[in-house]
Amino acid sequence: MSIKAAYMLPHPPIIVPEIGRGEEQKIVSTMNAYHETARRIALEKPQTIVLITPHQVMYADYFHISPGKSAKGDLGKFGAPQVHMEVQYDTAFTERLCLLAAVKQIPAGMEGERNKSLDHGTMVPLYFVNQYWQAYKLVRIGLSGLPLTMHYALGECIQEAADALGRNVIVIASGDLSHRLKEDGPYGYQEEGPAYDHRIMDVMARGAFRELFEFPESFCEKALECGHRSFTMMAGALDKTGTTAEKLSYEGTFGVGYGICCYQAGANASERNFREQYEEQERKRLAIQRENEDAYVRLARQTIETYIRTGDRIKVPEGLPVEMNARAAGVFVSVKENGALRGCIGTIQATSPCIAEEIIQNAISAATKDPRFMPIMEEELDKLVISVDVLGETERIESPDELDVRRFGVIVTKGHKRGLLLPNLDGIDTVEEQIAIAKNKAGIGKDQEVGLERFEVIRHF
Repeated sequence: MSIKAAYMLPHPPIIVPEIGRGEEQKIVSTMNAYHETARRIALEKPQTIVLITPHQVMYADYFHISPGKSAKGDLGKFGAPQVHMEVQYDTAFTERLCLLAAVKQIPAGMEGERNKSLDHGTMVPLYFVNQYWQAYKLVRIGLSGLPLTMHYALGECIQEAADALGRNVIVIASGDLSHRLKEDGPYGYQEEGPAYDHRIMDVMARGAFRELFEFPESFCEKALECGHRSFTMMAGALDKTGTTAEKLSYEGTFGVGYGICCYQAGANASERNFREQYEEQERKRLAIQRENEDAYVRLARQTIETYIRTGDRIKVPEGLPVEMNARAAGVFVSVKENGALRGCIGTIQATSPCIAEEIIQNAISAATKDPRFMPIMEEELDKLVISVDVLGETERIESPDELDVRRFGVIVTKGHKRGLLLPNLDGIDTVEEQIAIAKNKAGIGKDQEVGLERFEVIRHF
C-alpha cells in the first residue's frame, strides 16, 4: 500500500498567525492538532501529497486536477501577502490519475483551469506541513457536483495511481465542517449545523466511511458544510484498507466547525469496500421501489429508458388507468440519482390532449433538456428514482399566509416572468424559502413584489 496515511484537515485562514494576529489562540486546540499532524506527515516522509480542496475550481459534472509543473499562491486576500508558497506538481502522478479515471469513465482531468494560483484550501494545510517537511510534490484535486459515490471512486483511482507508481503518498482532505453553528457566525445559525458536526465527527473519528453516503443532500446543504466531498474522496483512497482512525480535535469557536482526524493505513481489508457495499444496497432498494411504482411513474420510466436507449418516443401504451387518457393536466416529472436531483421539467397547464401524453413529453425533457444537467446516460438508467406530479387547478392568492409548503405549490409572477415550485420538497421547510426559490428560478429579484398563485398536486412515486 503506497498510501501511508490520510488526514482530515480544516482550512481557516485565521489559524495562520500572520492573519489571526492573536485570534488564532481562540482555536488553540485546532492549532496544536495541526502541528501534531504536520509532525506525523514529516515522519512519513511522503514523496507525494495528494490534496483535495473545495476551493479549487468546481464543476457540476467534472473533477478538475491541477495541470502544469508548479503553482504559486499567497494569502494576500486575507491580509497576509507575506505568507506565500510555491509547490512543484507530481506530473507523472497526475497523468496516471487522469488515465485511470478515464478507464473507469470518471469525468476528471486537467482541462478547465480558471486560476493557476493556489487556493486557501490548499495553502492553509501546507502552511503547517511546510514547517516540518518540504521534500514532496503535490497533486491538487478539486471537487464536483457529481454524486458522493463518484468522489469515492476517484479516491480509489488515487490509490491505484500511488500503487502503480510506487510512491510514498499521503492524502489530505481539506474541508471545514458546518458554517452555521452560531447566530454571530459568518452565516448565522441553523439547527442542522451542530447536528452535522456532531454526526460527521462521530463518523470520521471511527473511520466509518460507509456512513458518509448516508448524509442527505438537503441536510448537508442546510448545514452549509464544505468538506463532505473531500472526506469522501479521501475515504476512497483508503478503500479496502485497514485503517487506524484517531480524532485529534474539534472546535466551533467562530461559528464554523473545524475537525482534525488522522488515518494510518494498514493491511488489506477487503471488507472495507464501502462504495461497493453502498451501491449493492442501493441496487436492492431501487429494485424493490421499481416493483411498487404506479402506472404514472412506470410510464415516465418506460419513456426515459426507451428514449435514452433508442432515441424513440414511445406511444401511449394500452391498459393505463382511465384518468391518464381521459383528463388533461399540467405534469412535472422529477428524476433523482443517488439522492440528488438529476432533472425536473414540467408544465403548469396541460399542453397535450391527456395526462399520459403530458408525462411522455415531460419525461423526455426532464431526462435530456433540463439546462442544469447533462442528458442522462444509458448507464445511469438503473440508478434513477422518478416521481410524477399531476397539478391541480391554480388559484390566485393575496398573501403568503395562504400557503403551506407541504400542501401547496407556488407560482410567482412579475410582468412576463413566472416561476414555479412544487410542494413538499426535501430541504424546503418554510413559505419564505419556497417563494424565494421560485423567484430565483424566474429571475425575479428577492425583494421584488410578485403575484402569487397556489396549487395542489397528486404525487406519484
